[in-house]
Amino acid sequence: MATQRVLDFLATRRPAGPCLVVDLDVVADNFNAFEKALPNSKIYYAVKANPAPEILRLLAGLGSSFDTASVAEIEMAMDAGATADRISFGNTIKKERDIARAHELGIDLFAVDCVEEVEKIARAAPGSRVFCRVLTDGEGAEWPLSRKFGCVPAMAVDVLRHAHALGLAAYGVSFHVGSQQTDLAAWDRALGDAKGVFATLAGEGIVLKMVNMGGGFPTRYLKDVPTAQAYGQAIFQALSKHFGNRMPETIIEPGRGMVGNAGTIKSEVVLISKKSANDNVRWVYLDIGKFGGLAETMDEAIRYPIVTARDDDEKAPCVLAGPTCDSADVMYEKTPYPLPLSLTIGDDVLIEGTGAYTTTYASVAFNGFEPLRSYVI
Repeated sequence: MATQRVLDFLATRRPAGPCLVVDLDVVADNFNAFEKALPNSKIYYAVKANPAPEILRLLAGLGSSFDTASVAEIEMAMDAGATADRISFGNTIKKERDIARAHELGIDLFAVDCVEEVEKIARAAPGSRVFCRVLTDGEGAEWPLSRKFGCVPAMAVDVLRHAHALGLAAYGVSFHVGSQQTDLAAWDRALGDAKGVFATLAGEGIVLKMVNMGGGFPTRYLKDVPTAQAYGQAIFQALSKHFGNRMPETIIEPGRGMVGNAGTIKSEVVLISKKSANDNVRWVYLDIGKFGGLAETMDEAIRYPIVTARDDDEKAPCVLAGPTCDSADVMYEKTPYPLPLSLTIGDDVLIEGTGAYTTTYASVAFNGFEPLRSYVI
């Protein structure tokens, strides 16, 4: 739900749409909830979710660390007040010159998932700590992240062994159970794989210290999701089961779970039409679509809550589409979206839960539309 602060901002400022409004109070509440739920884990905010300087400054002030995917994100985190020891270069696909630049800036914690990446780090950032990403199945996630990143556990052993041989600190294992993960058991399966890597390498005298449990913590869209507390309990139980009283250091990388529910997009109905005289499904076109920041509607994976001033009126399913001259710019068609029959051209709609993965996904100028404007309050 949009907070009263967001509604008041929209009512008094009347910003031209489409635009995203983020409530920093909600971000602070989310950070505190994660800290309370997982008191022994360090929080590394996934900067890619929403790198607005105001959000980064708030989180840096609260003591957050930062998971970054590029040199630009490292510099953003530092500009917000984070020191190098609170920043991880968490992308497994890095140019060697970017590794060197990060190392120059003081970063010494890097993600890898193959020996080739280890060799780049050994050359460009000698002596650094590396953690190897292990593949997960992504089951239970609405936006799975398997296949492109990570390697099977047996290869993770080889990768970390190679890192150790090249003088790097083989520091730990990471995984990502998939974004918008609602299956509490997902971390249990992944921690079991992590423990296997720890045990194999311990037998060779290489002692890993850290498990990076990634992100995946959801935000509420149309369905309820477990609380941060529920995730904390499930993860603690899984850690205890696999590691006993020899607990590793742990870190988590919330992105969507940190900022998703803090943001609301204000959009406007541009057109409502039908494709034939006897068509019983309306097409509703908004001034924002896949290319304006709603890329996660791809395959209708993320279904955002949509609120209008006419929600007490009778509703009927419609196809929801964006404004661009691209036939891919349709958000919901396979499963049409119920919207009021009285909805009309020029009406405002609020798209909720849009604080994460919207501004950074918006195209620069497709069809001449400007990138998604953002206000942080």
